[in-house]
Amino acid sequence: MCNCSPSRRTAFGALGAGAVTTTLAACGGPSGGEGAEEDPGTPSPAPETGEVLTSTGDVPVGGGTVLEEHQVVVTQPEEGTFRAFSTACTHEGCPVDAVEDGQIVCPCHDSRFSVADGAPEDGPAQAPLEEFEVTVEGDDVVFA
Repeated sequence: MCNCSPSRRTAFGALGAGAVTTTLAACGGPSGGEGAEEDPGTPSPAPETGEVLTSTGDVPVGGGTVLEEHQVVVTQPEEGTFRAFSTACTHEGCPVDAVEDGQIVCPCHDSRFSVADGAPEDGPAQAPLEEFEVTVEGDDVVFA
């Protein structure tokens, strides 16, 4: 006759494996762990009002500059017009890391956003990047 019940060793082994799997899954999710992405619903911390972000000369016309220390991308879609956007991609919160060919680029899933208005132009992102107000004071782009 077959004893179809699992042994105590098998049962406890299965419970231990389940606990390890649950722990590992919790570490790799959106709320924590190395490489975890920021929740896209959480706004990125903004610079202080009046804080100088960059020099106007450091922002190419038709392009932009990623300022990791401020978590902001400053763009100049046309000569003399400056815009600033959050670096948090609206798809899954990965930080955008480049501006190429008039687009702000997210490296995680290749979402691309317009330097003019932060609108999604390609990839899985459906919402525009969060925009911040900036002004130009002399040769400085300043957080408004």
